[in-house]
Amino acid sequence: MPVQFLYTAGAAGERFFQTLKRKGIFTATHCEECRLTYLPPRLYCERCFADLSDTWRDVTPVGRVYTFTIVHVDREGGPLSSPELVAFVRIDGTDGGLVTRLLEIAPEDVRIDMSVEITLAPPRKRRGTLEDILGFRPARSVAKRPFTRR
Repeated sequence: MPVQFLYTAGAAGERFFQTLKRKGIFTATHCEECRLTYLPPRLYCERCFADLSDTWRDVTPVGRVYTFTIVHVDREGGPLSSPELVAFVRIDGTDGGLVTRLLEIAPEDVRIDMSVEITLAPPRKRRGTLEDILGFRPARSVAKRPFTRR
């Protein structure tokens, strides 16, 4: 079934993506009362409803694999030309994370809680969208061999 959708980033998302585009880092918002750091950022705390519009902080885009899977079909149900590794990455220093591609690693080498770092589009090609994040790759020299279709 084909899927069509339109989703705006909103004020918090727009600031997140523009900072990513310009600086190559993440921004998050923080609730002092609940001690939560939101990434993706929020304009209010989801627990206590505090205003977070003045609580922005920069976050280095590194994290840890929380869970992962191998994807064989695209959003519309068609086959991908080659399978992709997709993971939920918890971003260090925050209480959130992102669903993203894993790059430069074979599925058998991925480990839950492994350290990963961001791979961004080159600065001149960034548009201030989710597509600026190409994925995350193993931090340090964790990767042993690239993922290729068998």
